[in-house]
Amino acid sequence: MVHLGGEMDIRKTFLEWPVLRQLTGKDPLGRGSAVQSQRTRDLAPRTRTADRVVQSICPYCAVGCGQKVYVKDERVVQIEGDPDSPVSRGRLCPKGSASEQLVNSAGRATTMLYRRPGSTTWEKIGVEQATDMIADRVVASRRRHWQDTDEEGRPLRRTMGFAALGGATLDNEENYLIKKLFTAMGAIQIENQARI
Repeated sequence: MVHLGGEMDIRKTFLEWPVLRQLTGKDPLGRGSAVQSQRTRDLAPRTRTADRVVQSICPYCAVGCGQKVYVKDERVVQIEGDPDSPVSRGRLCPKGSASEQLVNSAGRATTMLYRRPGSTTWEKIGVEQATDMIADRVVASRRRHWQDTDEEGRPLRRTMGFAALGGATLDNEENYLIKKLFTAMGAIQIENQARI
């Protein structure tokens, strides 16, 4: 169809009909070239035009399915299952298949919200600043609440100043590393939401 001045011109020639191409061409069943328009033939998958492919892991659940993230112009354009992953062997569930929408969503949070002590309003701060603030507080709490020995001189080497609550969306390896990190810092209250 041809658009003329905002209105559609219905002067479609008889030779352009898919059924005629089907009956006269090499595709009598209408499963290939007979039913394809020029626009369809010109389409190329986003994976073919990507600048690079980055291996990643799906963020949704604890299974840890492998993903191939296709990037073009420093923007994620497609996410597919990674056939080299021993966990998922190239398969993704519906949520994993739609994770490109999570990355490119207009509603995705790219800053952290922080409410200063005594304040009634939230302010936006950068992720790096928020991470540094958390790290500073962990170190200060560890130092303030450190228990080297008990009343009888027995070694404790622990802190009661913070605890760790892991998420069930992390896979076993990540939870193992988090457990080792918090144990090394002296925390003894370490739990995972999957067990609670």
